[in-house]
Amino acid sequence: MSDNNSNPQPSNPQPSNPRKSNEERVTRTLAIVSALMISVVLLLGLFVTGPDIVQGEVVRILYIHPAIAWVAYVAFSITTFASIMWLLPKRRSLFWDQIAGASAEVGAVCTALTLLLGSIWGRTTWGVWWTWDGRTTSTALLLFMYLGVLALRRVPSTREARGRRSAVASLIAFLDVPVVHFSVTWWRTLHQEPSVLKADLFKPEVHGLQLFTMLFSFVAFTVLYFWLLILRYRVARWEDELGEGGLDRAIVERRAEGRMAATIGGVS
Repeated sequence: MSDNNSNPQPSNPQPSNPRKSNEERVTRTLAIVSALMISVVLLLGLFVTGPDIVQGEVVRILYIHPAIAWVAYVAFSITTFASIMWLLPKRRSLFWDQIAGASAEVGAVCTALTLLLGSIWGRTTWGVWWTWDGRTTSTALLLFMYLGVLALRRVPSTREARGRRSAVASLIAFLDVPVVHFSVTWWRTLHQEPSVLKADLFKPEVHGLQLFTMLFSFVAFTVLYFWLLILRYRVARWEDELGEGGLDRAIVERRAEGRMAATIGGVS
């Protein structure tokens, strides 16, 4: 009489994807850290620091406005670096193209927010929502140039063509970044000169708790940028993977239709 083991054998667990697990862990950590840091910035900017002697309560918007502009600089710098890496034949990979596109998109959003917050600050300080001075005009031009880069990325073409034209356009658009930053020193404008990001970093125009809050906001929004960059890069990677899978399926379907047509033609 045979002794059959009635206990079911445990099924082998599916191996997890370590890259996906690491990405999710990093993304979750950056989300938590950036949320906490920005909460601290809002707490300090709205309730702890006092009003400015000259600007009064409107100074509180400057704890966010320069930091978002800084993130736009960082985003476009990384887009430029990734574009250069893609243009180098030995370094070319889809990763750099995806990073360049993701960072450009985050940078464009930050540039639009910079213009919006700057308009709110200008309405209170200058009495107008918009003025065509060097800083605002060059910033608006920067936004439209990178919107053009993003539009080029949506034009149907091969990945090779998309990467090449997007990289070249990104390098051209980045030429406007130093123009935006130094416009307040090159030309006479309504904008004040840089208070922190200037040639002499050891002599800022703000001091004490105001300086700490502003510098802390730069770090907080930089962390937020890297969180958004990873999220957008993952979406871009999924879009390319789905697009490649869709192309493969279309090729298989066309080949099947061709074989079927040939069979029908042979029978008839």
